[in-house]
Amino acid sequence: MNITETKLKGCFIIEPRKLGDSRGYFFESYNEQAFQRQTGTATRFVQDNQSFSTKGVLRGLHAQQGEHAQAKLVRVLQGRVLDVMVDARPDSPTFGQYEAVELSEENNLQVFIPRGFLHGFVVLSDTATFFYKCDNFYHKDAEWGVRYDDPTLAIDWQLPQDELIISDKDKILPFWEK
Repeated sequence: MNITETKLKGCFIIEPRKLGDSRGYFFESYNEQAFQRQTGTATRFVQDNQSFSTKGVLRGLHAQQGEHAQAKLVRVLQGRVLDVMVDARPDSPTFGQYEAVELSEENNLQVFIPRGFLHGFVVLSDTATFFYKCDNFYHKDAEWGVRYDDPTLAIDWQLPQDELIISDKDKILPFWEK
């Protein structure tokens, strides 16, 4: 697997080595030893989550805070999404910056998002199945987030506003404050 750090400190794009022939393909989607060796991150995942969404569904920007903060390893099993991560670590040199990566069943890219980041994605294809590993268990009381349309962050979600499908919960998230 090829692992490259993004402009956001501690956030990595992971590209598997895909082997294919007339029967189909094979790739190793995760190898803890290779991941830890190439990133210097001793992350151990304890929970897997999966969601299915239709075109225009935007989920985010979400995180868990305090002792329940989560690092995530995200990928798309079917379809295509724009995956967005925002560095919300106040002591980070990339605090307040975001990175957007297109993840799809074709490119098989994954993104490692460290603890302290906000995360969200929007579905660009007709449907998408999104899968992610977490290094800490979910706790409802530790949830927090920032509005997807925050003017300070100015994220380009690649779809017109009137095509976005946002949950009521995400529509009332607070705006980003530096």
